[in-house]
Amino acid sequence: MSIDEILEEMDELLDKASSVPFVAHKKVIDGERMRELINDVRLNMPHELKEAKKIEFDCQRILNEAKLNAESIIRKAEERAAQIVSREAIVTEAKKKAVDMLTKAQAAAKNLQQNAAASVAKMLNDTESHYSRNLQNIKMVKAKLNHSLTSGASAKNVNKIENQ
Repeated sequence: MSIDEILEEMDELLDKASSVPFVAHKKVIDGERMRELINDVRLNMPHELKEAKKIEFDCQRILNEAKLNAESIIRKAEERAAQIVSREAIVTEAKKKAVDMLTKAQAAAKNLQQNAAASVAKMLNDTESHYSRNLQNIKMVKAKLNHSLTSGASAKNVNKIENQ
C-alpha cells in the first residue's frame, strides 16, 4: 500500500467518524485503526524521504563544522594580523630610533668639528703670538747687536786714533 492510499484511508476514517455531542468539530474514531495506518505510513515512507532526513542532518553537521572552522580561521587571521601590526610597529619604532640616533650623531659630529676648528684656530693664534714675540726678540737682539757693532767699531776707531 502506498502512502497516498494510506492517507486516503485516514481521510475516510475521519469522514465516517461520528461527531462528539455538542462539539461538532471533534470526532470519535477507531484509535486502533488510526495507529495501524500511522505505522503503515512510517513503514511505507519512501526511501528518498529517509535519505533526505539523513542529508538534512549531515548538512546541518557540515554547516556547524564549517562555522567552527571559519571562526577558527578568522581568529587565527586576526592573531596573525595583530602580529604583523605589532611587527610593523616595532619596525616603525626602530626606524624612528635610527633616525633619532643618526640626527644626534650628525649633530655631535658637527659640534665636534666646530670644537676642533675652534681649538685649531686657538692653537694657530697662540703659535702666531709666540712666533711674533720670538721675532720681536730676534729683531731686538739683532738691533742691539748692530748697535753694539756700530758702537764697537766707533770705539775701536777711537782707540786706534788714541793709540797712534
